[in-house]
Amino acid sequence: MGFWKNQVGNQPKCLKIEGPIIVGAGPSGLAVSACLKENGVPSLILERSNCLASLWQQRSYNRLKLHLPKQFCELPRFGFPEYFPKYPTKHQFISYLESYAEHFNIQPLFNQGVEKAEYDHSAGIWRVRTEDCEYVSRWLIVATGENAEPFTPEIAGIERFDGAVVHTSGYKSGSDFRNQRVLVVGCGNSGMEVSLDLCRYNASPHLVLRNTVHILPREMFGFSTFGIAMALLKWLPLRLVDKLLLLAAKFTLGNTDSLGLRRPKTGPIELKNATGKTPVLDVGAISQIKSGRIMVMEGVREITRDGAKFVDGQEKVFDSIILATGYKSNVPCWLKGSDFFTEEGLPKTPFPNGWKGEKGLYTVGFTRRGLLGTASDSLNVARDIAEQWKTIKSSNIIWNSHIVLQV
Repeated sequence: MGFWKNQVGNQPKCLKIEGPIIVGAGPSGLAVSACLKENGVPSLILERSNCLASLWQQRSYNRLKLHLPKQFCELPRFGFPEYFPKYPTKHQFISYLESYAEHFNIQPLFNQGVEKAEYDHSAGIWRVRTEDCEYVSRWLIVATGENAEPFTPEIAGIERFDGAVVHTSGYKSGSDFRNQRVLVVGCGNSGMEVSLDLCRYNASPHLVLRNTVHILPREMFGFSTFGIAMALLKWLPLRLVDKLLLLAAKFTLGNTDSLGLRRPKTGPIELKNATGKTPVLDVGAISQIKSGRIMVMEGVREITRDGAKFVDGQEKVFDSIILATGYKSNVPCWLKGSDFFTEEGLPKTPFPNGWKGEKGLYTVGFTRRGLLGTASDSLNVARDIAEQWKTIKSSNIIWNSHIVLQV
């Protein structure tokens, strides 16, 4: 990985990294590290947890599969095994990431949660501090992604609820909720899939629709809906593609508005590009809603000691509450002195130009376009840094360590 260290006793106080420092060992961090290595640039990944892809390994439910076909989810320069199914499972995707890291000999430093990263203007370097060490480099790549921390909205009265309240980051299987009445707050892909999983264990899920939502079948006429959309966009205007998708969805799923699942006025792809809000790809939940096994509820007015009151006046009793309310970026908590990110922790510059900031700051995995966006960012970042790397090496530029390292 290429570093020099300055020590106090036997403990390194500061490590000077020859290549970029990458924060995060999820798919984004692995992808950009591999692309850098392909361009002859070493890097160091700092990961706060004790494993690769901790979101997938530690905070995802057991039945999770990739929502898109595997060809749309590959990281650069290394594909999925041919024998993997069209939609790999959670465990297959984790094994793919582990094989990816092994193939490129990527060895992150685990248990290195970044407490603060800030640009040192006097020295012209980034200082990245963890609990027990400081790392310095010309380049900092933020690869913690859009889903670093669970997002929990304020819900009136939830603190008084007597039953279990679990975010989907802590949900593993419906077996923990067998025969229970469960309130599922959030109607995205996670909320739909968790509700479907609960049905397998004879639970009674009540799904709260907090907003309008686009629901599309995962496949149309035997082909991936996403694949169809990508193909049509090569030839047709975006809004026309949206209209075709909605017509096909109505033909396949029926009128979802009649089920209490109101669609936004903006089309699914246009909405995704503008806001990052992903359409739900149905894998069976709609049929359970039609049969009455999953109940769709309007917004929650307040949580009571033993249940919930809803905005339409209904009141119901529940044993447990599952918050399928998504995740958020944690970048503002540790990246200081930079105005490249919004208060929500996303680049201010929209896709496809949000991967490069100033003074050696880069981002990967904030495109709101999933793993396809991660691959695009990784290739762009690696090419840009590689050009600088060649210039530095050809000029024999050497850091003055007494300026950089502070003990």
